[in-house]
Amino acid sequence: MPDRTDAQNLLEEWVDNEGLRTHMRCVEAAVRHYAGIRGADREVWGLAGLLHDLDWEKHPDRHPLVAVDALRERGFPEEVLHAILAHRPEFTGVEPDTELDRVLFACDELSGLIYACCLVRPNGIDDLTPKSVVKKLKDKTFAAGVDRESVAQGLELIGLERTEHIQNVIDGLRAAAVELGIRGEDLRRG
Repeated sequence: MPDRTDAQNLLEEWVDNEGLRTHMRCVEAAVRHYAGIRGADREVWGLAGLLHDLDWEKHPDRHPLVAVDALRERGFPEEVLHAILAHRPEFTGVEPDTELDRVLFACDELSGLIYACCLVRPNGIDDLTPKSVVKKLKDKTFAAGVDRESVAQGLELIGLERTEHIQNVIDGLRAAAVELGIRGEDLRRG
């Protein structure tokens, strides 16, 4: 089975936009964290998070179909491919019906919002709370590219109370804060 190194190599090959790469790494961190909570395979779930937008930059009109075909040829697990397809059900017709599907969908847009919250805080993710994220979620001018409707749909899919889900995503990103560059000291230096 391909591993994270293989996925990272694909990320470097397919995605030029550093912001999109960072987003994909954020979603990976959140989904990996959920794998730990749910007793699932962190490596497999992490692959779904890391690769979910692989073809977004180069094939937005066919996203995620091009990536899924390429990943299938490379031997990535079907559960990863299903989750990638299910994160865009309105286009692919694949509904998020597995636990991984629902977690990926629920973490996608919310991870972007939480990352943006970190960038505007002097302490980054170090002391970020769900209350601060909810405040920014309600401000539609903040991180305007984040689809608030998808965040709400993700909450329904995952079946958790909003504060708990937000805290879980914060915890996931916090575990990868060094790689993501969102610790307070990193932001103050940069």
